[in-house]
Amino acid sequence: MEKSIYQIQIALKNFKPKIWRRILVNSNMLLSDFHKVIQTTMGWDNSHLHQFIKDRTYYSKKIKGDDFWDMSGDNVDYKKMKISDLLVVEKDKMVYEYDFGDGWEHSIILEKILPFEKGFKHPVCLAGKMSCPHEDVGGVWGYAEMLEILKDPKHEEYENYMEWLGGGFDSEEFDIEMVNEMLQDEDYGCLCFF
Repeated sequence: MEKSIYQIQIALKNFKPKIWRRILVNSNMLLSDFHKVIQTTMGWDNSHLHQFIKDRTYYSKKIKGDDFWDMSGDNVDYKKMKISDLLVVEKDKMVYEYDFGDGWEHSIILEKILPFEKGFKHPVCLAGKMSCPHEDVGGVWGYAEMLEILKDPKHEEYENYMEWLGGGFDSEEFDIEMVNEMLQDEDYGCLCFF
């Protein structure tokens, strides 16, 4: 497939208000690098496993010695796969799941296919809304519960959450300038645990 620029929307599923990002990436980007871009643009810490899901097939990084991975016929090692292998035409969709315990599912939609520009080097975040939830908060339901508790300083769990969050949290904050700076760094600004 000829190289082009993909405009992609990433949105956290099953949560309102919508937590989303709109990005531009090279259509030939490896899925392993696209994972890093998602981590950075959404605001995750990359401290858990992940997978892409398309047409009931699971695309992930094969981990040596993972017997469960080897037993499933629906797992594909994405080592050499590109975004364009899964998203081919405008409006194509797939799911990106991060942290199998909390189950953060993201809807990935190819909004537009744009002509490739010679000077395009790094992914770019064009827009987004809302802060990313904190790692290990218990998925969308745990996050919703945390936000409700933070509205009530008299709640018995309020002080525990404030301490865990380091003194505060703004669920509406999204710093697009910081994200775009990070995307220019090595590994697209992503911490590389997985």
